[in-house]
Amino acid sequence: MAEIMTFPETPVREGPAVAIVIEDDASPVVRLIGRTLRDSSRTGHAHEVLSRSAGTVAVRSHDTPQSATIAFRGDTIAVTGGVVIEPDATVFVDLRARFASVRESAGDIVLAADTLRALTPPLPHWRAAARNFWAVTREIPGIPDVLIVEADGSERQRFGDGETEYLMAGPADLLAGFFSGADDFAGSLAAGLRIKGTLAQMSVMTAASWKVRFDV
Repeated sequence: MAEIMTFPETPVREGPAVAIVIEDDASPVVRLIGRTLRDSSRTGHAHEVLSRSAGTVAVRSHDTPQSATIAFRGDTIAVTGGVVIEPDATVFVDLRARFASVRESAGDIVLAADTLRALTPPLPHWRAAARNFWAVTREIPGIPDVLIVEADGSERQRFGDGETEYLMAGPADLLAGFFSGADDFAGSLAAGLRIKGTLAQMSVMTAASWKVRFDV
């Protein structure tokens, strides 16, 4: 898993508005890219990249056929599935490692590097990420009444109220990655995320992770 960066628990710094648009019925990779770029835009990360005047970048998975095209158009960024035109740059990334570059980029190297930076916004504090996760997924049918989060074996936060509980525990940076959608559920479990709940709850939390990760 890629090295994890987190911000202290401070209010999110809103950046200048950049419209991130994706195509209708978008594929998971398009949704993942769109959600990540929106996170960068919202926090003001890599603004000089997000607001560049022009440029197209192909984003290709290093181990699957998945690909997408990012078109920078000043105050609008469009993300579409596949690569149907000759891009200005191409980046090869690990989609399960927060868009980590795995091969030398092609084409406009500066544009490629800028795009990779825009696709790797620092993570929020785990408490802020968990709070947003709970707010976004609370209405999913079957979600537990209470989510308990334990970070680094010493910090604990409780969300919700009721009889059914679900516990998630692990290093703070791993929790931040999962709750923010930067990491998928399976990858987080493999990296050391610990859970306590029923199999049915695990299925529901998988759906919750997809909702946050792919902004669906």
